[in-house]
Amino acid sequence: MRGRKYWVLLLVIVSILSACNSSDGASSSEGKTEIDFFHRWPNEPRKSFYDQKIEEFMEQNPDVHINVDYVLNDSYKEKIKVLVSNDNLPDIFSSWSDSFAKNLVSSGKILPVDDILKEDTEWSSKIVESQFKGFTFDDATYGVPFTVDGKAFFYNKKVFEEHGIEIPKTYDEFIAVLDDLQKAGYEQPLVEGLTNTWAISHYLGTIFQRLVDPEVLATDYSLENAEFTDEGYIKGLEVFQELTTYMGDVSTAIDHEAARNMFGSGEVPILYMQFAEIKLVEEIGDVEFGFFDFPSFEDGKGDQTALTGAPEGWMLSKNAPEEAVEFLKFLTSNETAFSFTETDGQLNAIEGSVTAENANETSLEAYDLVLNATSVSPWFDNALDINVADVFMRGSQGLATGQSTPADILSEVQQTVEGMK
Repeated sequence: MRGRKYWVLLLVIVSILSACNSSDGASSSEGKTEIDFFHRWPNEPRKSFYDQKIEEFMEQNPDVHINVDYVLNDSYKEKIKVLVSNDNLPDIFSSWSDSFAKNLVSSGKILPVDDILKEDTEWSSKIVESQFKGFTFDDATYGVPFTVDGKAFFYNKKVFEEHGIEIPKTYDEFIAVLDDLQKAGYEQPLVEGLTNTWAISHYLGTIFQRLVDPEVLATDYSLENAEFTDEGYIKGLEVFQELTTYMGDVSTAIDHEAARNMFGSGEVPILYMQFAEIKLVEEIGDVEFGFFDFPSFEDGKGDQTALTGAPEGWMLSKNAPEEAVEFLKFLTSNETAFSFTETDGQLNAIEGSVTAENANETSLEAYDLVLNATSVSPWFDNALDINVADVFMRGSQGLATGQSTPADILSEVQQTVEGMK
């Protein structure tokens, strides 16, 4: 009996202490304000980069302690959903833009940053203004962009030169290039890691953006009045299916990293990649590469020169303490941004922080394309509801193996959308 009373008393004490230590913002321990920081990079070099930045900030702010947590992409998406539903969001965390950010904002638990941006223009004026779009909803801004990215076909310059192959500008020219490369001995002139559905989504998003009328696309992606009956979707799926015929069976068995290694080692001459991968390719081997935009379609109804890509940045929970705001500014400062691109190779959204000192000519060329694109089309799996995107992506895996047809996929998409209304 005494033992039972002891445990009951202990539970009461723990509950009281927990209540005392919790607050709307960060908790305080040993006189220090604690900030909970969550990001999606447990891999190098970013893990060490952010570990170092955390230490630097705490040294500059001895009254602050930062608790850090990190998991990879898919796990991150799942965990952030759980944290939102449990009202347990970290004070500051990484976020994709567009629909991913919008879904978080709809919870009512994200802090608008408009006042923060206006109060410190010395800091905020250095953030590339165009990159805020993916974090702005109903005229309010809920995130600060940090990285910028875009998608293009990387190609092996030496292979193209040896076989007299010109850069394709139209889709028909692109198919002719793939045919020429096969004749030159490259059985799979184009590869992709089709086990990664997100890699498929990047193809689909760009193709649909090129083929479908922008107003139709906007209506369908918003879901409220979505129909997904436009013939451009069928044609787009047929285009992707045609491209998979050049990828070979190997593409259905590998992930994108393996595909990147094949390109970097000179095994295949073309791969659809993000500019964020430039440094990763350079570290694989000594392949001299360039890139070209996704080719245009003569009968396409969309912007034929739009760039697929989107910024990624930082968000604050609604109850984040002032110290978390200062940490956000630290993470998006010129000094941090310059060091980030120098260390990681990815481009950033802070003006003056991507230069010839921390980026090579290839990266600077990519940066210019991002900043001067006529328009930017967000990643497909962020542009519309993930449940609908998932039907497209899983179905397109079946296109590569002959287990599904464009009509089958679109029919399932339509049923999914109807079930969500």
